[in-house]
Amino acid sequence: MKSLPFFSFVLTALCCISCAEKNKSLAQHPKKPNIILIMADDLGYETLGVYGGSSYNTPYLDELAHEGMRFDHCYSTPLCTPSRVQIMTGKYNFRNYVGFGLLDAKEKTFGHYMQEAGYKTLITGKWQLLGNAYQQELAGSRVGSTPEQAGFDDYCLWQIDERGSRYKDPHLSSKQNGTQTFPGVYGPDLFVEYMESFMEANQNGPMFIYYPMVLTHDPFVPTPNNSSFDRFDSTSKVNDTLHFAEMVNYMDYLIGKIVRKTDELKIRENTLILFIGDNGTDTDVTSIINGEALIGDKGNTTNAGTHVPLIANWKGKIKAGSVNENLIDFTDFLPTLFETATGNLSDTLQTDGHSFYPQLLGKETKARDWIFCDYAPNWGEFQARRYVQNKKWKLYENGEFYNLEDDPLEKDPLDIAEQPDALMPLVQQFIKVLKTYNTKNP
Repeated sequence: MKSLPFFSFVLTALCCISCAEKNKSLAQHPKKPNIILIMADDLGYETLGVYGGSSYNTPYLDELAHEGMRFDHCYSTPLCTPSRVQIMTGKYNFRNYVGFGLLDAKEKTFGHYMQEAGYKTLITGKWQLLGNAYQQELAGSRVGSTPEQAGFDDYCLWQIDERGSRYKDPHLSSKQNGTQTFPGVYGPDLFVEYMESFMEANQNGPMFIYYPMVLTHDPFVPTPNNSSFDRFDSTSKVNDTLHFAEMVNYMDYLIGKIVRKTDELKIRENTLILFIGDNGTDTDVTSIINGEALIGDKGNTTNAGTHVPLIANWKGKIKAGSVNENLIDFTDFLPTLFETATGNLSDTLQTDGHSFYPQLLGKETKARDWIFCDYAPNWGEFQARRYVQNKKWKLYENGEFYNLEDDPLEKDPLDIAEQPDALMPLVQQFIKVLKTYNTKNP
């Protein structure tokens, strides 16, 4: 009986050692962060107040930027499907873009990578990647993808294979309930409600949520904040840019709702929130930025067609009020998400992109010297173009050369032969990039 205190001491010591080892293990293997990637539809950088825009009310996104990091030089492709394929696969479009409205089912997306990293994955919003029978026939045997084929465990989407309305009386498809029409309801509200339910069910994480919004794409129609919403006929041909401002405001309201949900679930500090636009603003929309009018140039390769907002917010991780002046293109998101999820970059990661994860944390890292774009719209009357650029200079494959600071709308191409000798190394570098990313030698 006298030995009991000794055994008690030993058991206590072993327990302390076990707890210490457990705590050490937790410190070495911290909880994986949740990631929410939100992509607005047809929204250039000039639309947000934090970029100097004054035409629209965007308080929640402005606050998200003020509490996190604003990127001033993020560039997309000029059109929705090419941007979606590029951001999801981390590859330039000449490698895998098979047609408008299609994602090659053979492609590995960030959904697959996040599943492999142990994440539950959700996509909600706009799909537009399976295509209809005509689009699939044009693409030959390489047809589009379903959400499951693209690496998503759950989904609530507009335009998987049928269109219908995306706004009032939406025609949506979900994994749980199939395809339905919701009379009198606003589609963007349903997407966020579905997301909130997924967040509640998976709040112990880790979860990856991709929200390609339907807002602010035309048709420009009333939102629930408009007194005419209840009597608005969703089958009408209304498409009035007077509604664009309220659509931007409603988009911003939904962002605020998502952020509040992370606070409510007490997961905000362990959640990286990224917000971007998929391409420039619609050509029918004129906005004021820094006191000057800017016409949207969606579909075209000017800054007004490709310069998009990028805001990153991760409370306690990203320094509040950060402004990032480095170049970012859409191939960079896949490696960034992968490094955020796993803490490293695998040699097997197939991507043209560069991770900007270290930049989020304020760490020293090599930034891009240039970005490249291979743009083959395969839709409308837009011109296919290939180019390379940095923040100031832009060279097209056909030899057109622009100073973007002096000529952001690319009205007056420069004669390369007349440029100073000091600029020639940059021109040669751009020419080399265009030759490296050759469609005949992918």
